[in-house]
Amino acid sequence: MSAVYRIEPMTPADIDRCVELEHLLFPEDDPWQAVSFRSELAGAHNRYITARDADGVMVGYAGIALLGDAAHPEAEVHTIGVDPDCHRGGIGTLLLEALLATAGERGGPVFLEVRTDNAPAIALYAKHGFHIIGLRKNYYHPSGADAYTMRRPELTAAADEWAARGRQDEVLS
Repeated sequence: MSAVYRIEPMTPADIDRCVELEHLLFPEDDPWQAVSFRSELAGAHNRYITARDADGVMVGYAGIALLGDAAHPEAEVHTIGVDPDCHRGGIGTLLLEALLATAGERGGPVFLEVRTDNAPAIALYAKHGFHIIGLRKNYYHPSGADAYTMRRPELTAAADEWAARGRQDEVLS
């Protein structure tokens, strides 16, 4: 039996849960505080989403910045976080696919940074067409961990596929 998750826009009411998850997921790398999430939600070029289980509990979150202009669009994945109790359940994939669909509506490449020691995330991104294009030494603070910069080219087809599968409202993992 598959679990059902809903992908929904993040609201200010979700911030406390996001902060809680940040502290669980990124304790060594200056986890985002509530002020950071409020700032990101207020940014006109940002899109933040949540994944909720059948009971409405937020089990993941993700955000993307839609940058550039109509002639030269690009996007940057800012964050993806999944409750550690739900890892390996497909939630990260659902969140990433939703972000890519949002970026695909505008076209252009998508960029992100990921810790060089986060093999599961690197594999997820590679599966979705991202390639390592650079290394940022001591990117994460205060741990000093390095990050890869990854890039995925044009995404327009991803948005069409997402819409065709009807994944905007309810998804199965």
